[in-house]
Amino acid sequence: MILPTVNAFLREERIGVIELLREAAEERDTQVRIMTPVNDLIEKTLQKLEQKKEETKGNIEIRRIELESEIKSTIVVTDRKASLITELKDDLKDDIVEAIGLSSYSTSIPTVLSYVSIFEKFWKQVELYEQLKNHDKMQKEFINIASHEIKTSTQAILGYSDLLQRHPEKKEQMIQAISRNAIRLQRLTSDILDVTRIEGNTLNLNKEQFNLNDLITSIVEDYRSQIEKENGNAKLLYSKAKENDFLIVEADRGRITQAISNLLSNAIKFTLSEDGIVSVIAKEEKNNNNTNQKVVVSVKDNGEGIHPEIFPRLFMKFATKSSKGTGLGLFITKSIIEAHGGTIWAENILDGERGAIFTFSLPLSKKQQQQQQKKEKQSNMEQSSSLQK
Repeated sequence: MILPTVNAFLREERIGVIELLREAAEERDTQVRIMTPVNDLIEKTLQKLEQKKEETKGNIEIRRIELESEIKSTIVVTDRKASLITELKDDLKDDIVEAIGLSSYSTSIPTVLSYVSIFEKFWKQVELYEQLKNHDKMQKEFINIASHEIKTSTQAILGYSDLLQRHPEKKEQMIQAISRNAIRLQRLTSDILDVTRIEGNTLNLNKEQFNLNDLITSIVEDYRSQIEKENGNAKLLYSKAKENDFLIVEADRGRITQAISNLLSNAIKFTLSEDGIVSVIAKEEKNNNNTNQKVVVSVKDNGEGIHPEIFPRLFMKFATKSSKGTGLGLFITKSIIEAHGGTIWAENILDGERGAIFTFSLPLSKKQQQQQQKKEKQSNMEQSSSLQK
């Protein structure tokens, strides 16, 4: 259904059409799509419809369109078999009979499919427009955040450089502050370059075989030292099963370090309380037929969790609700993991607990997979021989 004006929607609502659509979605499993301009009153009605996703089984989709629509008629298409077109004569009239002009009902397939085409065209246009609007908004937010980060770090470097000349006795303290802010600038520059490489499909990987356990242990130790230096509260734990001592992957060591560091940095940033705990778990997983073996790494925290507004676009560019950071880290991390043939996902911790878990998988090296299969085959043969005896 396409409604051309705010008043057109209000008239249809008054005579019960919107309620009938809700009932159809709920009771007869009908798929309903509505396009309409909105005002505050209509927005409340639409939000109520969207909030009843369970009752309507997610069967109602709504697109908000600009007030000045190209369509000047109400268009209803049902099952691609019937159409009803109602011409708008006087939009100021409250009574629907006085407001509408010529109406045309048709079951002619060519006519109905023409209106289906019109509907689909506008539906996609509105969807693209919303995506562009969101992208534009996120890009502006990123520019503001990046400008703030650059300005803050640059001013700090200049300020401490000036103080260093005036107070040489505090040299060590000043140099540490300059170094800290220079690293922030370097990280921002590096992130922007990485995003450019990812979008230009020029993110090169220098793969080598290494033990992922050793790498994670090293990264965790670095972050523990950093937390101690900054007098942080978060406790950082890394647990690994004895049988998972060797998790050999063929990957770019630097890029995997970057991905894990991004996840750890985020977890620590949002775990500020005295009882804050960030834990890392790495283990081997395989399918039932012992093929496609992979290593799964999880970073869990008991912080504030992932904000509902951010969740749908969590791994997209510029997705952030924090005043710290640029919202590029998770986008880069996802791109790195997927470039290695892995997957990444996130979830909030439920059941009365708080926090979030970020998990990614990477394929184990073919050499380790072959060794594991050889060991299992040998073990099975020994068990079979023992049973026969």
